[in-house]
Amino acid sequence: MRARRLFAAASVAALAALSLTACGRSAPDVAAYVGDTRYSVDRVDEIYADAQAQYADAVRGQRAATGASPAPEELRSSVTRQDVLNLLIAVDLGKRVVAEKKIEVKDEVSPEQLQAQLQMPAAAEYAKLWGEWVDISGALQQELPPADLSDDAIMAVYQAIAKTGAIRAGLSVDQVKQAFGEGGFVRSATALSAALREEADKVDTTVNPKYGPIGVPSVVSTGQSLVFYALPYINHDGPVTDISTPEAPETSAPVNP
Repeated sequence: MRARRLFAAASVAALAALSLTACGRSAPDVAAYVGDTRYSVDRVDEIYADAQAQYADAVRGQRAATGASPAPEELRSSVTRQDVLNLLIAVDLGKRVVAEKKIEVKDEVSPEQLQAQLQMPAAAEYAKLWGEWVDISGALQQELPPADLSDDAIMAVYQAIAKTGAIRAGLSVDQVKQAFGEGGFVRSATALSAALREEADKVDTTVNPKYGPIGVPSVVSTGQSLVFYALPYINHDGPVTDISTPEAPETSAPVNP
């Protein structure tokens, strides 16, 4: 099963995100334009609401089996509207790139395989989008030539993971390099980043400023579990250049790319 190998590769990409005021694209009810495709705010809200409802139902079912009642905060998933929009844009651009490069994408990773660690029922559209994106990003990373490794790329990936608490914050570049090993997954992720950024520029991708910097949905294995995160790499004004160490909780769980 190639799914294990796909999970071990962190999918990081830089997506161009411009203000909707450019080129007359200023409709407040549109979350993003990718070429001629519009993703409405309502569409983002719909996927988000479905994810929250599916998650809450699953928690209630689990608690009912033990005779307990969940607290209100336990019924809220950590999924955000930003997460939803990140997925929609990544899947769209990824499909365009694989079509142009004639890359075969096999249906190998199902929502059922992801639901436990994603903490989202497979029936949720959010989980289905994740399954689709893992297949697309995995196919691209296998076919694209690996990019040169740089300290900036290594630290950008590290900081995004550290924000989730899955790896200890405050490590030096040398310590991160040691933790990441040869950094092959950073090389392939950087190549994916370049491909998606080029496609985003080509088709004129614009994002409603009500959302934050667009990041690519990413997953990395700690050896015992999967860490889902997004790397904001391009904001509404241009490249993110501040790579100072983030404030994130320490954890003893090492990341094993």
